[in-house]
Amino acid sequence: MKVYARRGDSLWYYSQLFGLPLNLICDSNPEVASSSELLKAGEEIVLPGFINRDYEVQALETIHTIAQKINISTDCMMLLNQGKDPGRLKPGDVLTVPLRITQNIVNPRKPYNYQTLIKDIERLMEVYPFIQCTSIGQSVMGKPLHHIRLGKGKKKIHWNGSFHANEWITSAVIMNLINDYLRCLTNYTPLRGIPCIPLYEQAELSIVPMVNPDGVDLVLNGPPSESPFKELVENINQDRLDYLGWKANIRGIDLNKHFPANWKIEKTRKEGKVPSPRDYPGDLPLTEPEALAMTGLADKENFDKVIAVHTQGEEFYWGYEGLEPVESEAIAEEFERVSTYKSVRYVDSHAGFKDWFIQEYKKPGFTLELGRGINPLPLSQYDTIYQKTLGIFLASLYI
Repeated sequence: MKVYARRGDSLWYYSQLFGLPLNLICDSNPEVASSSELLKAGEEIVLPGFINRDYEVQALETIHTIAQKINISTDCMMLLNQGKDPGRLKPGDVLTVPLRITQNIVNPRKPYNYQTLIKDIERLMEVYPFIQCTSIGQSVMGKPLHHIRLGKGKKKIHWNGSFHANEWITSAVIMNLINDYLRCLTNYTPLRGIPCIPLYEQAELSIVPMVNPDGVDLVLNGPPSESPFKELVENINQDRLDYLGWKANIRGIDLNKHFPANWKIEKTRKEGKVPSPRDYPGDLPLTEPEALAMTGLADKENFDKVIAVHTQGEEFYWGYEGLEPVESEAIAEEFERVSTYKSVRYVDSHAGFKDWFIQEYKKPGFTLELGRGINPLPLSQYDTIYQKTLGIFLASLYI
């Protein structure tokens, strides 16, 4: 929500006036040097967790009675209506009033394609301007790969989803986790009994919610209309009309078998195969822009731990070739405790993002397998999946 400062206002005063954490207001307005600095008259300030709405004045109402009616201070009303003379209000006049956001913006209980992701990111950035969103690269079809970050702590935690196209529900889960966290931050509300402001201060959260947007859209929307991609996927899918089993990117490369972590083992297992809806690791590792974007991000950011979210199995994997650090075991124990998911140290699989991260950085890496069944998992499982993942999300921040 935008407001325009008056002489004598400060960010600290706004935190008191609107009941907002001061650090979130400061992070939403990085151009202001100090929270106690007096603002310039007319300076535009954005306040997180609120939106403006119109209010039509009724008979006998005043600025003061309206403020009491909607449970805000009179000075909030004065700040948002500086062009109005409070002594000359009449029925039918329209005032601006602040509305605190106490419900989630993201609707995760629907097929979650790339366009839905974009709209949700835009809306979250509007309401919670202390988050940042940049592109770390593009998909094969040129879709920006969005990277969301929030938090100010020294620990750097990374989450990602939808490496596999028909696991798009992971993007919905991750976006709702972000939304819950943001809502609780601005409302001083604990999340599953855990205060969120300390988490924000001790950890920086990095999220790529949809690594494989071309594949997700293929599963949910069908083949693209553009050449050569339409012909390419129809050929790879052998003219089958059903794309629900598609895991790969739009070129038929399985992005989670495409990293240089014993990639040759996966390649040998798939010897003779060609681009496919699933499991084909490519002719070489790291030829695909989505995978290159993820390695570039990890190389740049120096994450302390990474969590790659997949489906299905209600378990998670945390070891790789004995290269995982000692602290991974304690983290895995906590993840298992808060989620009831089965902790699995080693699986006979290579060339995944988690495998590569552990191999390269010797830091904790985890692959979560949400839910049970056949991909894509039905939305009827969403609530159960979400509650179990929420515990892991919080634990990833406080451990």
